[in-house]
Amino acid sequence: MDLYYDPIVDEHVSSPMGLMAPVWYLAPQRPDVARSAWELAVTVAGLDGDHPPTPEAPGLLADPGFASLLAMQTAEFDDGTVKDRIWAVLDGLHEPTVDDDLGEHVYGFGLGEPHPRGQLNARVMAGWACTPGAWSRIFTQPADDRFDEPTVVGVDFPDVALSEARWDGTALHLAGRARNASLAGGRTSLSVTGLPADGTWTLVRPDGTVEPVDAAGGWASFDLTVDGAHQELRPT
Repeated sequence: MDLYYDPIVDEHVSSPMGLMAPVWYLAPQRPDVARSAWELAVTVAGLDGDHPPTPEAPGLLADPGFASLLAMQTAEFDDGTVKDRIWAVLDGLHEPTVDDDLGEHVYGFGLGEPHPRGQLNARVMAGWACTPGAWSRIFTQPADDRFDEPTVVGVDFPDVALSEARWDGTALHLAGRARNASLAGGRTSLSVTGLPADGTWTLVRPDGTVEPVDAAGGWASFDLTVDGAHQELRPT
């Protein structure tokens, strides 16, 4: 099966793993075909058997390309045993590395490279973050008003990342995380655009205290507590 076609040079680039690589593209369009291909890969890798791969005997999961691709795709179809078995091998074999100062968790994959391999790590992290069906829903159940809803801007990334930024139709739910312990518990400034009403809004902090936030032209700026706890911006 073609992974992609380049019309400029009239070149069909075939998938290096048959149906395995296109599963991510097939999932929203032909979920039956995508699931069949994924199930075949799971079976071939022994992940659904009585003797699954381990860090000491990883089998096909020794290959970083295959392991990372399967990890990414598994998120679309499984959140149980198969996913747990894949991550047991990833964490036991593929050099998980945590840098507390940088706030980074990456896999080295035994490549001996000075910088983490971006594509392989992106696959694994997508697999870790996604839940079954989440990828397909982006395409099959699009939120038509997603570009008109309130949007958070001006986040001080990478010192601060948002683990939650969700508009429920009335209130904006937020949670900020610091890149390392030295920044945790502080505050960071950010803004929100596209608020449906001007005037005074209320920011509810993790400890239950509230602060007024003024909005004008759909725009509001305020400080967010960076401790991972849920905070909420809602109309007064």
